[in-house]
Amino acid sequence: MTKKAKLTVEKLDKITAIALKRGFFWPTAEIYGGTAGFYSYGHLGKTMKNKFENLWRSYFLKNNYYEIESSIILPEKVFIASGHIEHFNDPLIECKTCHFRFKADQFIEDNLKIKGEELTPEEMSDLIEKNKLRCPKCNSWHLGQAKWFNMMFSIPLGAVGIKDTAYLTPETAQAAYLAFKREFEATRKKLPLGIAIIGKAFRNEISPRQLFFRLREFNQAELQIFFDPDEINKLSKEEWKEISKYKLILLSQNQKTAKEFTCNDANKKLKLPKLYIKNMVLVQKFYLDLLKIPKNMFRLRELSEKEKAFYNKIHWDMEINLETLGGFKEIGGIHYRTDHDLSGHEKYSKENLHIFYNNKKFIPHVIELSLGVDRNIWALMDIFFKEEKERTLFSFPITTSPIDIAIFPLVNKEKMPEKAKEVYNLLKKDFLCFYDGSGAIGRRYRRQDEIGTPYCITIDSQTLKDDTVTIRERGSMKQKRIKIGTLLLELKNLK
Repeated sequence: MTKKAKLTVEKLDKITAIALKRGFFWPTAEIYGGTAGFYSYGHLGKTMKNKFENLWRSYFLKNNYYEIESSIILPEKVFIASGHIEHFNDPLIECKTCHFRFKADQFIEDNLKIKGEELTPEEMSDLIEKNKLRCPKCNSWHLGQAKWFNMMFSIPLGAVGIKDTAYLTPETAQAAYLAFKREFEATRKKLPLGIAIIGKAFRNEISPRQLFFRLREFNQAELQIFFDPDEINKLSKEEWKEISKYKLILLSQNQKTAKEFTCNDANKKLKLPKLYIKNMVLVQKFYLDLLKIPKNMFRLRELSEKEKAFYNKIHWDMEINLETLGGFKEIGGIHYRTDHDLSGHEKYSKENLHIFYNNKKFIPHVIELSLGVDRNIWALMDIFFKEEKERTLFSFPITTSPIDIAIFPLVNKEKMPEKAKEVYNLLKKDFLCFYDGSGAIGRRYRRQDEIGTPYCITIDSQTLKDDTVTIRERGSMKQKRIKIGTLLLELKNLK
Protein backbone atom coordinates (compact mmCIF):
# COMPACT_ATOMS: atom_id res chain seq x y z
CA MET A 1 0.00 0.00 0.00
CA THR A 2 1.36 3.42 -0.97
CA LYS A 3 1.85 6.13 1.64
CA LYS A 4 -1.00 8.15 0.10
CA ALA A 5 -3.36 5.14 0.15
CA LYS A 6 -2.42 4.43 3.77
CA LEU A 7 -3.22 8.02 4.80
CA THR A 8 -6.54 7.79 2.96
CA VAL A 9 -7.52 4.62 4.85
CA GLU A 10 -6.40 6.14 8.16
CA LYS A 11 -8.53 9.25 7.62
CA LEU A 12 -11.56 7.15 6.66
CA ASP A 13 -11.11 5.00 9.76
CA LYS A 14 -10.76 8.04 12.03
CA ILE A 15 -13.92 9.71 10.69
CA THR A 16 -15.84 6.44 10.97
CA ALA A 17 -14.64 5.94 14.55
CA ILE A 18 -15.93 9.42 15.53
CA ALA A 19 -19.20 8.76 13.69
CA LEU A 20 -19.79 5.55 15.64
CA LYS A 21 -18.63 6.95 18.98
CA ARG A 22 -20.50 10.27 18.89
CA GLY A 23 -23.73 9.28 17.13
CA PHE A 24 -23.44 10.32 13.50
CA PHE A 25 -24.16 6.93 11.88
CA TRP A 26 -23.62 3.17 12.14
CA PRO A 27 -24.50 0.00 10.19
CA THR A 28 -28.20 -0.88 10.41
CA ALA A 29 -28.92 -3.95 12.59
CA GLU A 30 -25.36 -3.71 13.85
CA ILE A 31 -25.99 -6.10 16.78
CA TYR A 32 -26.79 -8.80 14.18
CA GLY A 33 -23.71 -8.09 12.12
CA GLY A 34 -25.34 -5.52 9.83
CA THR A 35 -26.16 -5.89 6.15
CA ALA A 36 -24.07 -4.32 3.41
CA GLY A 37 -25.58 -1.17 1.92
CA PHE A 38 -27.73 -0.11 4.89
CA TYR A 39 -26.84 2.59 7.44
CA SER A 40 -28.74 4.31 10.24
CA TYR A 41 -28.31 7.90 11.38
CA GLY A 42 -27.66 8.60 15.06
CA HIS A 43 -28.83 11.77 16.80
CA LEU A 44 -26.02 13.97 15.43
CA GLY A 45 -26.22 12.52 11.93
CA LYS A 46 -29.99 12.96 11.81
CA THR A 47 -29.72 16.58 12.97
CA MET A 48 -27.04 17.28 10.37
CA LYS A 49 -29.14 15.59 7.67
CA ASN A 50 -32.17 17.68 8.66
CA LYS A 51 -30.12 20.89 8.45
CA PHE A 52 -28.75 19.94 5.04
CA GLU A 53 -32.20 19.12 3.67
CA ASN A 54 -33.73 22.31 5.07
CA LEU A 55 -30.89 24.35 3.60
CA TRP A 56 -31.57 22.70 0.22
CA ARG A 57 -35.29 23.49 0.54
CA SER A 58 -34.79 27.14 1.47
CA TYR A 59 -32.27 27.65 -1.33
CA PHE A 60 -33.92 25.85 -4.27
CA LEU A 61 -37.66 26.06 -3.63
CA LYS A 62 -38.63 29.52 -4.87
CA ASN A 63 -40.62 31.01 -7.75
CA ASN A 64 -43.26 28.36 -8.50
CA TYR A 65 -41.12 25.49 -7.15
CA TYR A 66 -42.84 23.24 -4.60
CA GLU A 67 -42.12 20.13 -2.55
CA ILE A 68 -44.42 17.11 -2.56
CA GLU A 69 -44.32 13.67 -0.96
CA SER A 70 -45.26 10.36 -2.56
CA SER A 71 -45.31 6.61 -1.98
CA ILE A 72 -42.00 4.76 -2.17
CA ILE A 73 -43.78 1.73 -3.67
CA LEU A 74 -44.99 2.21 -7.24
CA PRO A 75 -46.68 -0.19 -9.70
CA GLU A 76 -44.67 -2.02 -12.33
CA LYS A 77 -46.23 -0.06 -15.20
CA VAL A 78 -44.55 3.12 -13.94
CA PHE A 79 -41.13 1.59 -14.50
CA ILE A 80 -42.03 0.02 -17.82
CA ALA A 81 -43.03 3.49 -19.01
CA SER A 82 -39.91 5.17 -17.56
CA GLY A 83 -37.54 2.59 -19.06
CA HIS A 84 -36.20 1.32 -15.75
CA ILE A 85 -37.36 -2.26 -16.32
CA GLU A 86 -35.38 -2.38 -19.55
CA HIS A 87 -32.41 -0.12 -18.82
CA PHE A 88 -31.78 0.22 -15.08
CA ASN A 89 -28.99 -2.34 -15.01
CA ASP A 90 -25.48 -2.87 -13.69
CA PRO A 91 -22.95 -5.39 -15.06
CA LEU A 92 -22.65 -8.43 -12.79
CA ILE A 93 -20.01 -11.17 -12.64
CA GLU A 94 -20.27 -14.38 -10.62
CA CYS A 95 -17.27 -16.42 -9.52
CA LYS A 96 -17.78 -20.02 -10.61
CA THR A 97 -15.79 -21.30 -7.63
CA CYS A 98 -17.21 -19.47 -4.59
CA HIS A 99 -20.30 -17.94 -6.31
CA PHE A 100 -19.44 -14.46 -5.04
CA ARG A 101 -21.13 -11.78 -7.16
CA PHE A 102 -19.61 -8.40 -7.85
CA LYS A 103 -19.88 -5.33 -10.07
CA ALA A 104 -17.88 -5.84 -13.27
CA ASP A 105 -17.17 -2.20 -14.16
CA GLN A 106 -15.97 -1.37 -10.63
CA PHE A 107 -13.84 -4.56 -10.62
CA ILE A 108 -12.11 -3.42 -13.81
CA GLU A 109 -11.64 0.12 -12.52
CA ASP A 110 -10.11 -1.13 -9.26
CA ASN A 111 -7.71 -3.53 -10.99
CA LEU A 112 -6.87 -1.86 -14.30
CA LYS A 113 -7.42 1.83 -13.39
CA ILE A 114 -9.58 2.45 -16.46
CA LYS A 115 -13.20 3.59 -16.71
CA GLY A 116 -15.42 0.52 -16.77
CA GLU A 117 -18.74 2.37 -17.09
CA GLU A 118 -18.28 2.95 -20.82
CA LEU A 119 -17.75 -0.73 -21.69
CA THR A 120 -20.25 -3.35 -22.83
CA PRO A 121 -20.52 -6.60 -20.82
CA GLU A 122 -18.69 -8.39 -23.65
CA GLU A 123 -15.82 -5.88 -23.53
CA MET A 124 -15.63 -6.23 -19.74
CA SER A 125 -15.44 -10.02 -19.97
CA ASP A 126 -12.69 -9.81 -22.60
CA LEU A 127 -10.63 -7.42 -20.45
CA ILE A 128 -11.00 -9.61 -17.38
CA GLU A 129 -9.90 -12.72 -19.29
CA LYS A 130 -7.05 -10.94 -21.10
CA ASN A 131 -5.62 -9.55 -17.86
CA LYS A 132 -6.21 -12.80 -15.95
CA LEU A 133 -8.08 -11.05 -13.15
CA ARG A 134 -9.05 -13.19 -10.19
CA CYS A 135 -12.05 -13.31 -7.87
CA PRO A 136 -11.68 -10.63 -5.15
CA LYS A 137 -13.00 -13.10 -2.54
CA CYS A 138 -11.43 -16.52 -3.22
CA ASN A 139 -8.73 -15.57 -5.77
CA SER A 140 -10.08 -18.03 -8.37
CA TRP A 141 -9.67 -17.21 -12.07
CA HIS A 142 -12.87 -19.13 -12.95
CA LEU A 143 -15.13 -16.15 -13.49
CA GLY A 144 -18.39 -16.11 -15.40
CA GLN A 145 -19.29 -13.75 -18.21
CA ALA A 146 -20.41 -10.23 -17.33
CA LYS A 147 -24.17 -9.77 -17.73
CA TRP A 148 -26.76 -7.14 -16.97
CA PHE A 149 -28.51 -7.21 -13.60
CA ASN A 150 -31.61 -5.08 -12.90
CA MET A 151 -31.11 -3.17 -9.65
CA MET A 152 -34.72 -2.62 -8.60
CA PHE A 153 -36.34 -4.28 -5.58
CA SER A 154 -39.59 -5.98 -6.59
CA ILE A 155 -42.48 -6.33 -4.14
CA PRO A 156 -45.48 -8.68 -4.49
CA LEU A 157 -48.75 -6.89 -3.75
CA GLY A 158 -51.73 -8.46 -2.02
CA ALA A 159 -52.35 -11.89 -0.53
CA VAL A 160 -50.64 -15.16 -1.48
CA GLY A 161 -51.26 -16.04 -5.10
CA ILE A 162 -51.93 -12.49 -6.26
CA LYS A 163 -49.67 -11.69 -9.22
CA ASP A 164 -49.52 -7.89 -9.03
CA THR A 165 -45.93 -6.67 -8.87
CA ALA A 166 -44.63 -3.33 -7.65
CA TYR A 167 -41.18 -1.91 -6.99
CA LEU A 168 -39.45 0.16 -4.36
CA THR A 169 -38.71 3.35 -6.25
CA PRO A 170 -35.07 3.54 -7.44
CA GLU A 171 -35.28 7.36 -7.64
CA THR A 172 -37.70 9.94 -6.30
CA ALA A 173 -38.15 11.51 -9.76
CA GLN A 174 -40.90 9.27 -11.12
CA ALA A 175 -43.34 10.38 -8.42
CA ALA A 176 -42.88 13.97 -9.62
CA TYR A 177 -43.80 12.98 -13.19
CA LEU A 178 -46.86 11.12 -11.97
CA ALA A 179 -47.89 14.24 -10.06
CA PHE A 180 -47.18 16.73 -12.84
CA LYS A 181 -50.69 17.04 -14.29
CA ARG A 182 -52.28 17.55 -10.84
CA GLU A 183 -49.62 20.06 -9.76
CA PHE A 184 -49.78 22.03 -13.02
CA GLU A 185 -53.52 22.48 -12.55
CA ALA A 186 -53.25 23.23 -8.83
CA THR A 187 -50.51 25.86 -9.28
CA ARG A 188 -52.53 27.79 -11.87
CA LYS A 189 -50.90 26.46 -15.04
CA LYS A 190 -47.58 28.30 -14.99
CA LEU A 191 -44.14 27.27 -16.29
CA PRO A 192 -41.41 26.78 -15.31
CA LEU A 193 -42.88 24.55 -12.62
CA GLY A 194 -40.58 22.89 -10.13
CA ILE A 195 -41.63 19.72 -8.29
CA ALA A 196 -39.24 18.65 -5.55
CA ILE A 197 -39.08 15.48 -3.50
CA ILE A 198 -36.74 14.68 -0.63
CA GLY A 199 -37.12 11.03 0.21
CA LYS A 200 -35.96 7.44 0.13
CA ALA A 201 -34.81 5.52 -2.92
CA PHE A 202 -33.78 1.88 -3.21
CA ARG A 203 -31.29 0.10 -5.45
CA ASN A 204 -30.23 -3.51 -5.16
CA GLU A 205 -26.54 -2.73 -5.51
CA ILE A 206 -24.42 -5.71 -6.45
CA SER A 207 -21.43 -4.56 -4.39
CA PRO A 208 -22.34 -1.92 -1.78
CA ARG A 209 -19.13 -0.10 -0.88
CA GLN A 210 -17.49 3.17 0.07
CA LEU A 211 -19.86 3.82 2.97
CA PHE A 212 -22.56 6.23 1.74
CA PHE A 213 -21.56 6.01 -1.93
CA ARG A 214 -23.03 2.61 -2.74
CA LEU A 215 -26.12 2.12 -0.58
CA ARG A 216 -29.15 -0.08 -1.15
CA GLU A 217 -31.40 2.33 0.75
CA PHE A 218 -30.53 6.00 0.51
CA ASN A 219 -31.90 9.55 0.59
CA GLN A 220 -32.28 11.83 -2.42
CA ALA A 221 -33.13 15.49 -2.87
CA GLU A 222 -34.43 15.98 -6.41
CA LEU A 223 -36.02 18.91 -8.21
CA GLN A 224 -37.78 18.39 -11.55
CA ILE A 225 -38.10 21.67 -13.47
CA PHE A 226 -40.82 21.48 -16.16
CA PHE A 227 -40.54 24.05 -18.95
CA ASP A 228 -41.42 24.93 -22.54
CA PRO A 229 -38.69 23.30 -24.71
CA ASP A 230 -38.74 26.31 -27.05
CA GLU A 231 -37.44 28.40 -24.15
CA ILE A 232 -34.44 26.29 -23.13
CA ASN A 233 -32.04 28.85 -24.58
CA LYS A 234 -34.02 31.89 -23.49
CA LEU A 235 -33.52 33.95 -20.36
CA SER A 236 -34.54 37.53 -19.81
CA LYS A 237 -31.82 40.10 -20.47
CA GLU A 238 -31.68 40.83 -16.76
CA GLU A 239 -31.30 37.16 -15.80
CA TRP A 240 -28.56 36.52 -18.35
CA LYS A 241 -26.69 39.72 -17.51
CA GLU A 242 -26.65 38.69 -13.86
CA ILE A 243 -24.88 35.38 -14.56
CA SER A 244 -23.17 35.75 -17.98
CA LYS A 245 -19.77 36.60 -16.46
CA TYR A 246 -20.03 34.16 -13.55
CA LYS A 247 -17.35 31.47 -13.81
CA LEU A 248 -18.32 27.81 -13.72
CA ILE A 249 -15.74 25.13 -12.82
CA LEU A 250 -16.16 22.67 -15.70
CA LEU A 251 -14.53 19.46 -16.87
CA SER A 252 -15.89 18.73 -20.34
CA GLN A 253 -15.32 15.48 -22.23
CA ASN A 254 -12.38 16.88 -24.21
CA GLN A 255 -10.52 18.29 -21.17
CA LYS A 256 -8.05 16.52 -18.92
CA THR A 257 -8.41 18.97 -16.06
CA ALA A 258 -11.24 21.25 -14.97
CA LYS A 259 -11.06 24.94 -15.84
CA GLU A 260 -13.25 27.98 -15.39
CA PHE A 261 -15.69 29.03 -18.11
CA THR A 262 -17.84 32.12 -17.95
CA CYS A 263 -21.50 31.32 -18.51
CA ASN A 264 -21.22 33.21 -21.77
CA ASP A 265 -18.40 30.88 -22.93
CA ALA A 266 -20.31 27.81 -21.70
CA ASN A 267 -23.21 28.89 -23.90
CA LYS A 268 -21.17 29.78 -27.01
CA LYS A 269 -18.22 27.39 -26.87
CA LEU A 270 -19.73 24.37 -25.13
CA LYS A 271 -23.18 24.91 -26.70
CA LEU A 272 -24.97 24.56 -23.39
CA PRO A 273 -28.46 26.15 -23.34
CA LYS A 274 -28.99 29.18 -21.09
CA LEU A 275 -31.67 27.60 -18.89
CA TYR A 276 -29.37 24.65 -18.23
CA ILE A 277 -26.49 27.03 -17.44
CA LYS A 278 -28.70 28.98 -15.04
CA ASN A 279 -29.19 25.80 -13.04
CA MET A 280 -25.47 24.96 -13.15
CA VAL A 281 -24.84 28.35 -11.55
CA LEU A 282 -27.51 27.70 -8.94
CA VAL A 283 -25.94 24.37 -8.02
CA GLN A 284 -22.35 25.63 -7.93
CA LYS A 285 -23.29 28.56 -5.69
CA PHE A 286 -25.07 26.15 -3.33
CA TYR A 287 -21.84 24.21 -2.86
CA LEU A 288 -19.34 27.06 -2.82
CA ASP A 289 -21.32 29.79 -1.05
CA LEU A 290 -23.65 27.91 1.31
CA LEU A 291 -21.82 24.67 2.03
CA LYS A 292 -18.42 26.42 1.90
CA ILE A 293 -16.79 23.69 -0.19
CA PRO A 294 -13.30 24.93 -1.23
CA LYS A 295 -13.28 26.00 -4.87
CA ASN A 296 -10.41 23.68 -5.83
CA MET A 297 -12.31 20.66 -4.49
CA PHE A 298 -15.47 21.12 -6.56
CA ARG A 299 -16.22 20.67 -10.26
CA LEU A 300 -18.99 19.96 -12.73
CA ARG A 301 -18.04 17.05 -15.03
CA GLU A 302 -19.66 16.25 -18.36
CA LEU A 303 -20.54 12.59 -18.85
CA SER A 304 -19.93 10.80 -22.14
CA GLU A 305 -22.68 9.17 -24.19
CA LYS A 306 -21.83 5.77 -22.72
CA GLU A 307 -21.63 7.03 -19.14
CA LYS A 308 -24.78 9.11 -18.88
CA ALA A 309 -28.18 7.73 -17.95
CA PHE A 310 -30.32 6.47 -20.81
CA TYR A 311 -32.89 9.24 -20.37
CA ASN A 312 -30.48 12.21 -20.41
CA LYS A 313 -29.67 14.43 -23.38
CA ILE A 314 -27.25 16.60 -21.35
CA HIS A 315 -25.65 15.29 -18.17
CA TRP A 316 -23.11 17.02 -15.91
CA ASP A 317 -22.30 15.62 -12.47
CA MET A 318 -21.42 17.60 -9.38
CA GLU A 319 -18.17 16.13 -8.05
CA ILE A 320 -16.16 16.78 -4.88
CA ASN A 321 -12.57 15.71 -4.28
CA LEU A 322 -12.79 13.33 -1.33
CA GLU A 323 -9.54 12.18 0.21
CA THR A 324 -11.21 9.25 1.99
CA LEU A 325 -12.41 7.83 -1.33
CA GLY A 326 -9.35 8.55 -3.45
CA GLY A 327 -10.37 11.53 -5.59
CA PHE A 328 -13.32 13.28 -7.21
CA LYS A 329 -16.62 11.51 -6.57
CA GLU A 330 -20.14 12.18 -7.84
CA ILE A 331 -22.48 13.69 -5.26
CA GLY A 332 -25.26 14.72 -7.64
CA GLY A 333 -26.13 15.63 -11.20
CA ILE A 334 -27.83 18.13 -13.49
CA HIS A 335 -29.84 16.24 -16.11
CA TYR A 336 -31.72 17.41 -19.17
CA ARG A 337 -34.25 14.57 -19.43
CA THR A 338 -36.22 16.14 -22.36
CA ASP A 339 -39.83 14.81 -22.43
CA HIS A 340 -38.67 11.21 -21.99
CA ASP A 341 -40.58 10.56 -18.78
CA LEU A 342 -43.84 12.38 -19.43
CA SER A 343 -44.06 10.96 -22.98
CA GLY A 344 -43.45 7.46 -21.65
CA HIS A 345 -46.13 7.83 -19.01
CA GLU A 346 -48.58 9.25 -21.52
CA LYS A 347 -47.99 6.29 -23.83
CA TYR A 348 -48.42 3.57 -21.20
CA SER A 349 -51.11 5.18 -19.05
CA LYS A 350 -53.19 6.46 -22.01
CA GLU A 351 -53.57 9.70 -20.01
CA ASN A 352 -53.14 12.90 -22.00
CA LEU A 353 -50.16 14.74 -20.46
CA HIS A 354 -49.99 17.50 -23.06
CA ILE A 355 -50.61 21.00 -21.76
CA PHE A 356 -51.72 24.23 -23.43
CA TYR A 357 -49.28 27.04 -22.67
CA ASN A 358 -47.77 29.93 -24.64
CA ASN A 359 -50.59 29.51 -27.18
CA LYS A 360 -49.56 25.99 -28.12
CA LYS A 361 -50.01 22.38 -27.05
CA PHE A 362 -46.97 20.32 -26.02
CA ILE A 363 -45.41 17.98 -23.47
CA PRO A 364 -43.05 19.91 -21.17
CA HIS A 365 -39.36 19.07 -21.02
CA VAL A 366 -37.49 18.61 -17.75
CA ILE A 367 -34.19 19.68 -16.22
CA GLU A 368 -33.52 17.67 -13.09
CA LEU A 369 -31.32 18.73 -10.19
CA SER A 370 -30.53 15.56 -8.26
CA LEU A 371 -28.24 14.85 -5.36
CA GLY A 372 -27.65 12.08 -2.88
CA VAL A 373 -28.21 13.42 0.63
CA ASP A 374 -26.11 10.72 2.31
CA ARG A 375 -23.23 11.25 -0.11
CA ASN A 376 -23.27 14.93 0.67
CA ILE A 377 -23.21 14.27 4.41
CA TRP A 378 -20.12 12.09 3.98
CA ALA A 379 -18.55 14.72 1.70
CA LEU A 380 -18.96 17.36 4.42
CA MET A 381 -17.39 15.03 6.99
CA ASP A 382 -14.45 14.35 4.66
CA ILE A 383 -13.85 17.98 3.62
CA PHE A 384 -14.14 19.50 7.09
CA PHE A 385 -12.26 16.85 9.10
CA LYS A 386 -9.05 18.20 10.63
CA GLU A 387 -6.32 16.91 12.90
CA GLU A 388 -4.24 19.31 14.96
CA LYS A 389 -1.54 18.75 17.54
CA GLU A 390 -3.89 18.76 20.50
CA ARG A 391 -7.27 17.98 18.99
CA THR A 392 -9.36 16.38 16.25
CA LEU A 393 -12.28 18.38 14.89
CA PHE A 394 -14.86 18.95 12.18
CA SER A 395 -14.81 22.55 10.93
CA PHE A 396 -18.38 22.43 9.59
CA PRO A 397 -19.96 25.77 8.64
CA ILE A 398 -22.77 26.65 11.05
CA THR A 399 -25.26 25.98 8.23
CA THR A 400 -24.56 22.23 8.47
CA SER A 401 -23.06 21.61 11.92
CA PRO A 402 -25.21 19.20 13.98
CA ILE A 403 -25.00 21.55 16.99
CA ASP A 404 -24.68 25.32 16.65
CA ILE A 405 -23.78 26.32 20.19
CA ALA A 406 -22.72 24.47 23.34
CA ILE A 407 -23.38 26.12 26.70
CA PHE A 408 -21.32 25.33 29.80
CA PRO A 409 -21.38 26.42 33.43
CA LEU A 410 -17.71 26.53 34.45
CA VAL A 411 -18.57 24.60 37.63
CA ASN A 412 -21.75 23.07 39.01
CA LYS A 413 -22.10 25.49 41.91
CA GLU A 414 -22.40 29.19 42.82
CA LYS A 415 -25.60 29.44 40.73
CA MET A 416 -23.64 29.03 37.47
CA PRO A 417 -25.84 26.13 36.26
CA GLU A 418 -28.98 28.25 36.77
CA LYS A 419 -27.45 31.13 34.79
CA ALA A 420 -26.24 28.76 32.07
CA LYS A 421 -29.76 27.39 31.68
CA GLU A 422 -31.09 30.94 31.35
CA VAL A 423 -28.66 31.45 28.44
CA TYR A 424 -29.67 28.09 26.99
CA ASN A 425 -33.37 29.06 27.09
CA LEU A 426 -32.56 32.45 25.52
CA LEU A 427 -30.82 30.87 22.51
CA LYS A 428 -32.60 27.57 21.90
CA LYS A 429 -35.40 29.06 19.76
CA ASP A 430 -32.92 30.39 17.21
CA PHE A 431 -30.07 27.89 17.44
CA LEU A 432 -29.49 24.18 17.96
CA CYS A 433 -28.05 24.29 21.47
CA PHE A 434 -26.45 21.70 23.73
CA TYR A 435 -26.05 22.02 27.49
CA ASP A 436 -23.14 20.28 29.21
CA GLY A 437 -22.44 20.77 32.88
CA SER A 438 -20.02 17.95 33.66
CA GLY A 439 -16.28 17.44 33.33
CA ALA A 440 -13.26 19.68 32.98
CA ILE A 441 -13.93 22.67 30.72
CA GLY A 442 -11.04 21.73 28.41
CA ARG A 443 -12.50 18.29 27.81
CA ARG A 444 -15.91 19.76 27.14
CA TYR A 445 -14.38 22.04 24.50
CA ARG A 446 -12.61 19.08 22.89
CA ARG A 447 -15.82 17.02 22.75
CA GLN A 448 -17.61 19.84 20.96
CA ASP A 449 -14.68 20.43 18.60
CA GLU A 450 -14.76 16.76 17.67
CA ILE A 451 -18.39 16.91 16.55
CA GLY A 452 -18.03 20.27 14.79
CA THR A 453 -19.80 22.74 17.13
CA PRO A 454 -18.80 26.25 15.93
CA TYR A 455 -19.27 28.13 19.22
CA CYS A 456 -19.06 27.37 22.93
CA ILE A 457 -20.38 29.73 25.60
CA THR A 458 -19.10 29.51 29.16
CA ILE A 459 -20.77 30.96 32.25
CA ASP A 460 -18.28 31.69 35.04
CA SER A 461 -17.98 33.73 38.25
CA GLN A 462 -17.58 36.96 36.29
CA THR A 463 -20.93 36.27 34.59
CA LEU A 464 -22.60 36.49 37.99
CA LYS A 465 -21.01 39.90 38.56
CA ASP A 466 -21.46 41.72 35.22
CA ASP A 467 -23.81 39.53 33.12
CA THR A 468 -21.13 38.75 30.51
CA VAL A 469 -20.23 35.34 29.09
CA THR A 470 -17.20 33.94 27.31
CA ILE A 471 -17.79 32.91 23.71
CA ARG A 472 -15.18 30.63 22.13
CA GLU A 473 -14.85 30.17 18.36
CA ARG A 474 -13.99 26.64 17.28
CA GLY A 475 -11.48 27.31 14.49
CA SER A 476 -9.18 29.84 16.18
CA MET A 477 -10.10 28.85 19.76
CA LYS A 478 -10.11 32.59 20.52
CA GLN A 479 -12.40 33.80 23.28
CA LYS A 480 -14.12 37.10 23.99
CA ARG A 481 -16.61 38.36 26.54
CA ILE A 482 -20.07 39.47 25.48
CA LYS A 483 -23.00 40.91 27.38
CA ILE A 484 -25.87 38.42 27.61
CA GLY A 485 -28.23 41.17 26.43
CA THR A 486 -26.41 41.41 23.07
CA LEU A 487 -25.61 37.70 22.75
CA LEU A 488 -28.51 36.74 20.49
CA LEU A 489 -27.85 39.54 18.00
CA GLU A 490 -24.10 38.85 18.02
CA LEU A 491 -24.59 35.15 17.27
CA LYS A 492 -27.11 35.83 14.51
CA ASN A 493 -24.50 38.04 12.82
CA LEU A 494 -22.02 35.16 12.95
CA LYS A 495 -24.30 32.83 10.92
